[in-house]
Amino acid sequence: MVIVGAGLAGLTVALQLAEQGQPVVVLAKRDLGEGATAWAQGGIVGVLGSDDSVESHVRDTQDAGAGLVDEHTARFIAENSAQAVGWLVEQGVPFSPDPDGPMGLHLTREGGHAVRRIAHAADATGKAIHESLLARAHAHPLVTLKARWMAVDLITSRHLKKQGQAPACHGIYALDIDTQRVETLAARAVVLATGGVGKVYRYTSNPETATGDGIAMAWRAGCRVSNMEFIQFHPTCLYHPQERSFLITEALRGEGGLLRLPNVPAADSPWGARFMPEHDERAELAPRDIVARAIDFEMKKHGVDHVWLDATHLGEAFLKEHFPTIYARCLSLGIDMARQPIPVVPAAHYTCGGVVTDLSGHTDLPGLLAVGEATYTGLHGANRLASNSLLECVVIGRTCAAAILQTALPPAPKLPAWDESLVENADEQVVISHNWDELRLLMWNYVGIVRTTKRLERALHRIKLLKDEIEDYYANFRVNRDLLELRNLVVCAELIVRSALMRHESRGLHYSRDFPATLPVSFPTVLTRKARSR
Repeated sequence: MVIVGAGLAGLTVALQLAEQGQPVVVLAKRDLGEGATAWAQGGIVGVLGSDDSVESHVRDTQDAGAGLVDEHTARFIAENSAQAVGWLVEQGVPFSPDPDGPMGLHLTREGGHAVRRIAHAADATGKAIHESLLARAHAHPLVTLKARWMAVDLITSRHLKKQGQAPACHGIYALDIDTQRVETLAARAVVLATGGVGKVYRYTSNPETATGDGIAMAWRAGCRVSNMEFIQFHPTCLYHPQERSFLITEALRGEGGLLRLPNVPAADSPWGARFMPEHDERAELAPRDIVARAIDFEMKKHGVDHVWLDATHLGEAFLKEHFPTIYARCLSLGIDMARQPIPVVPAAHYTCGGVVTDLSGHTDLPGLLAVGEATYTGLHGANRLASNSLLECVVIGRTCAAAILQTALPPAPKLPAWDESLVENADEQVVISHNWDELRLLMWNYVGIVRTTKRLERALHRIKLLKDEIEDYYANFRVNRDLLELRNLVVCAELIVRSALMRHESRGLHYSRDFPATLPVSFPTVLTRKARSR
């Protein structure tokens, strides 16, 4: 078994398989500690409290998802949430305790949730989860962790060049970054747990790993993708020249943090007037898409570079106890959040669409499964409810492993080696860096929080030109990580724009000036293609 990605989704599958005696290889294209899981601050949803219920969680998920949430999926995830949190506790995750809380855990509340149902480890939940599971994986004799190995592409039946061969995935080609050699890894099953596509935008809260590798590889192999137009922009990413990817968790607003406008006087605060009550009755606790769009609107209306997130009224002791990571990071940059507000802007944060899978991670291609942010299960609809993402990783990660264990998988056939006979070393890297910058800038300007048909069409035209240039470069030069990531990003960019052009309405995270109304009935956007050689 080969698992591509060493975040929460990938490690959950790996540990579940290893615990049942199945050897697994886990690939991480950078160091094992890097990835989106470790950056998650808020927490993981668990229907645990006496004031909570599966119905309430499903309702909140549906409300946030703006009519496109698959109710069966949402219910399945909610019903398995307590078991998922319990499994993480068994793995040694040090959640913030509360002797009087369910399972002895302190629960917090985030935007869009009716009650406190977020289990967390202070304000660094992802880091705590990732370190705990990574330690377990390191200690397990059946888990082989390979850092600095990047998947190049899936090996499918077409590579075997046998007539009548049924479509299937048989392994992957992977680049050993340290040796710069592409190796052939045969596998009875491949699991993609590669995360989202945040790096396709100029401003993002995502780590360097978020280049849509799994989505692009699955698409090239002939799998369907869905709802790629729904890119969640986190409302509050720290605005500072020295720190462009540090997000300020929604939990800070959940605990009472207020959004304010610089240079707009207010009687109740020297930091400016609040504006969220004018946009939504839930004010700062509205879902992310509403908050992000409100901030974007106010910034453009008033000509400011950022807004303030004011938590000064919560007190220094409370902030240090509940948000120690944010407090320390801000203080290191000269921002004392107990005495002054935090400058924030929206930034690309989460990919709500992805490779179409069932609730066990199966894709359209036999032998290929996918879990986590790289997938579309129907849970997130048109907008993700806060802290549902970590939960989805664990729940589907566990069912994915169970499905693999229950399936009689055929042995992997003899696979062809990677062919470098017709390529040479790249003559200059500036082509990659230039196209990378151009792609991210055009996506930010033309395919951002607010969209128009004309902008989308311009973006698609330029993306197709970039894609041709990148594919020509890929065909003629030896691969490296930057080239592979750019090749995957431009595929994902095209999928995002094509999906956005197909949606003739505004819904959830997709807002179009040309189609501002929300249709009474709507369906997921599904893109289909036939497998090709590239």
